[in-house]
Amino acid sequence: MDDSVFHRLYEHYHQDVFNFLIYLTGDRNQSEDLMHEVYVRVLKAYAGFEGKSSEKTWLFSIAKNVAIDHFRKKTVRQKHQIDKFDWEENKLVSTRATPENIVELNEDMKEMLLVLDTCTGDQKMVIVLRYFQELTIAETADTLGWTEGKVKTTQHRAIKSLQKKLNALSEEGGK
Repeated sequence: MDDSVFHRLYEHYHQDVFNFLIYLTGDRNQSEDLMHEVYVRVLKAYAGFEGKSSEKTWLFSIAKNVAIDHFRKKTVRQKHQIDKFDWEENKLVSTRATPENIVELNEDMKEMLLVLDTCTGDQKMVIVLRYFQELTIAETADTLGWTEGKVKTTQHRAIKSLQKKLNALSEEGGK
């Protein structure tokens, strides 16, 4: 891969890919680490890029796979840690965003992100790609390796689920 091609891809898309990873992981530091893995894979795989999709959707596809691999490894590590966890000596610490981080977001976005975390992984990826990254249905399908019909169905179910959960939150909060 030519250095100029790599730099062009990085300059044009790194912020979008980074934001995508943040939405999936909820962790800025983890997303930075995953970005490195994305671009390592880009370097290795670019020669095989056939141009059947846009470079942007190809990059999101790689980022999606890196995130999935990360979550698989994390699940395995957590399973082993639980097996060896010393319940007498250790305290449980939440990996969720701290209240200080959440306060920085506006109220509506905070609620949306909290509710988005309760959706299925497929629903979350579709919502992030379609509405936060503004990909078309076709681009989202290319990125996920799905049919456009599956994207539309998943998007529809995700929106219904989000609306239901956000309405329940509003009713709880007396809004």
